[in-house]
Amino acid sequence: MPRAKNLDLIAPDDPVITTKPKNSKPVTKVNPKPPIKSSPKPPSKPKKTPPVSKSTSSRDLKFRQKVYQLIQGITKSPLSSFLVRPKVFTFNARDDGEEIILVLRRHWFTNIPWIITGILMIFAPFLLLTFSLWSIFPPDYRLILAIFWYLLTFAVAFENFLSWYFNVFILTEERVIDIDFYNLLDKKMSEAKISMIQDVTSKTSGISQTLFNYGSVIIQTASELPLIRVNKVPNPDLVLQVLQQMRSEEEQEAIDGRLK
Repeated sequence: MPRAKNLDLIAPDDPVITTKPKNSKPVTKVNPKPPIKSSPKPPSKPKKTPPVSKSTSSRDLKFRQKVYQLIQGITKSPLSSFLVRPKVFTFNARDDGEEIILVLRRHWFTNIPWIITGILMIFAPFLLLTFSLWSIFPPDYRLILAIFWYLLTFAVAFENFLSWYFNVFILTEERVIDIDFYNLLDKKMSEAKISMIQDVTSKTSGISQTLFNYGSVIIQTASELPLIRVNKVPNPDLVLQVLQQMRSEEEQEAIDGRLK
C-alpha cells in the first residue's frame, strides 16, 4: 500500500520513521561559567583626628585643633613634667566631661639637688667607717643609729618627691588650676576661668633655664586671684602659646553667646 507523502494523511496506526542526516554529530550543551564576582575593596580608613570633648562645638574645632597641633608628639608618661591630655590623671574639683589639656610640674632638672643630697646621705655611714669615725658611737647603739639614719634619708627623699609630684599646674578646656602641695596636711588650690585671663607672660632666666628650656609662666586675671605664677615648668613659651590659643577659643564663644 503506497504511503502518502502528506503526514496529515497518515493513519494513526502507521509508524513514523525519521532519518538522521549523515555526518551529523551530537550536540552537547555547555553550561556557561558563572561570572566571577570580584570581591569589593575594603573601604579606606579615615585619618584619625584627636577626639574632641562633647562640650566643644564645630565652630571651636579649628581653635582646638591648633592646640592639639602645638602639643603633638609630647610624652604622656605619668611621671613626666609636661603631661599632654593625660588619661589617668584627675583632680577632685573636675567637672563631668571636662577635658584636661595640660598638666605641668617643675622641670626634672630641679630635682637634682635633693637627689644628690639623698645619695650622699645613703653613703654617709660608709664614709664614717672609712675614716674610723663609726667607733666613737657605743657598739650597742650603732645598729639603731644606722636604722634611724636610713629612715631619715627615706623621709627626706620621699617628701621631696611628693612635693614635686603633687605641685601641679592644670590647664583644662575651661580654666587653669594651680595646686601648691607643701606636705600631706597642707596644700593650696587656686583656679581661674580662661575667659578671665587678661595677660600671659613667660620668663626664662639663668644658664640652667636657658640650657634645659624651663622657666616661669605668669598669668594675670580679672578674678579674685589677680596673679597666678607657675615657676620652673618646661617649655614656658609653648605653654604661653597654648594659653593664648585657649583664650582665642573662649573669646569666640563669648562672641557667639555660648560662654559658660
